[in-house]
Amino acid sequence: MEVSGFPTSSDIYLEVDGKKVAVVQSYTARASKTSQTVEAFGEREPVAIIPGQNTYTLQLQRLYATDEAISDGLNFYDLEDFSLVICKPDRKVIYSGCQWSDISEEGQIGAMVLESVTVLASKRIEVTA
Repeated sequence: MEVSGFPTSSDIYLEVDGKKVAVVQSYTARASKTSQTVEAFGEREPVAIIPGQNTYTLQLQRLYATDEAISDGLNFYDLEDFSLVICKPDRKVIYSGCQWSDISEEGQIGAMVLESVTVLASKRIEVTA
């Protein structure tokens, strides 16, 4: 497989109602599952594991609001039910149903830049490009 390029900040972005509202410089994604073990009396090891729900935690670095979002009065603290879209050379990964859980700001007054945002997502899908 030939790689056509590395992701840039325009390849990672937040979307609300189909509109790009911010670009993201980098991200880290972590998936976890709340599985349970089934134990049987007298057995030393579990007899089965029942899969649970998936949870997706995303750490986003350096978010920049788009000009259109700024003119629309975007407030990162008011964002709910948004999506994170990650464009890779062969597919798109979309985390949807997102809510932020932690925001760290740094910078100048009035700048629409966030240093770090922790996001929880309810769904993850991959779409072939």
